[in-house]
Amino acid sequence: MILRRTWLFLLFIMGPWLLFAQKVDKEILLQDISYLSSDELEGRKALTEGSLKTREFIKQRFDSLGLTSQYSDYTQFFSIKDERSGAIMGQGANIVGFVPGQESAKIIVIMAHYDHLGKVGDRIFNGADDNASGTAALLALAAYFAEDKPQYSLMFAAVDAEEKGLQGARALVKDFPFPLKDVLLNINMDMISRSESNELFATGTKHYPHLKPIFEEVYGTKVNLRFGHDEPGTGSDDWTYASDHAAFHEADIPFIYFGVEDHEDYHKASDTFEHIDQDFYYQAVTFILQCVKAFDEHL
Repeated sequence: MILRRTWLFLLFIMGPWLLFAQKVDKEILLQDISYLSSDELEGRKALTEGSLKTREFIKQRFDSLGLTSQYSDYTQFFSIKDERSGAIMGQGANIVGFVPGQESAKIIVIMAHYDHLGKVGDRIFNGADDNASGTAALLALAAYFAEDKPQYSLMFAAVDAEEKGLQGARALVKDFPFPLKDVLLNINMDMISRSESNELFATGTKHYPHLKPIFEEVYGTKVNLRFGHDEPGTGSDDWTYASDHAAFHEADIPFIYFGVEDHEDYHKASDTFEHIDQDFYYQAVTFILQCVKAFDEHL
């Protein structure tokens, strides 16, 4: 009887977390990051065959989830330019899915870049953490909200050419299918699958302090949430312009950037699926999902 009461008490305390944690399918999440960082995609460099395969993978998933889009075949094309000369190198593609809000036309844009560095000679830069991790997380969040409809509309943007100067994100902002004033928040995920200290950073609250209290609504976290890396004047320690969220910040749109500290495999061929921390990654994605729900309820 004592054992049964103890178990019921634990269920009462942990029940909400246990139920919520089940909303992210860990097996599918890990299958996705494994495929996205596989040799088959050859590092997903923009304008390569691996990039084309990645686009199709994401589009098929959005379609299977029943997401809509403001772009034909989920695809926003844009010109990728050489960062030095400005010459057009080819056509990049952002893959954009959409879940309409139940009560509001305001929008939260959830984003991750799917490109990486590709091949250098015979070496493949698979980019498991950077940024197959964010892309697979994007698919997991899309799957959740395809079933559990949000209050605000959610745009899920897998953006191209981050490694070429954030060109995909800037193209999305430049040719956004709604008035930019309707965007409440940009959430960017870039490198979220490994941390020796179990730390996940939520960068952006220094610029947009009204967002910080909403994190208090998130319960049951199993990652160590850290703020920071957004203090002006701190050089490379300031991540304000370090990834795709910069394009939204430049348009005066609030952002939260989820990421981890750089590690020994950053931008190296050793950034492979075998080196991610599977448990940390799952907990990080589950935590980010909770944060999206909190922003959807409290913004």
